[in-house]
Amino acid sequence: MNTTVEKIMTQALQIPPEERAVISEQLLSSLETVIDLDVEVAWQEEIQRRLREVDKGNVVCIPWEVVRERLRRNIVATT
Repeated sequence: MNTTVEKIMTQALQIPPEERAVISEQLLSSLETVIDLDVEVAWQEEIQRRLREVDKGNVVCIPWEVVRERLRRNIVATT
């Protein structure tokens, strides 16, 4: 890495995770130069379908903290 990238990374790693997530999302989005409208429409439809399921009470949401802990336990169990 060049020194500019190293400086940016050092600074970025010092900010809170939520803000790093925003930066990461924007950086990744900047790499997507071609947007497939069919895929975008399909994702929007899927999001709406899932929201309806939640609103109707057909699914139970699990807090991120619980999911993250389960993933960590699964990783430890498989290594």
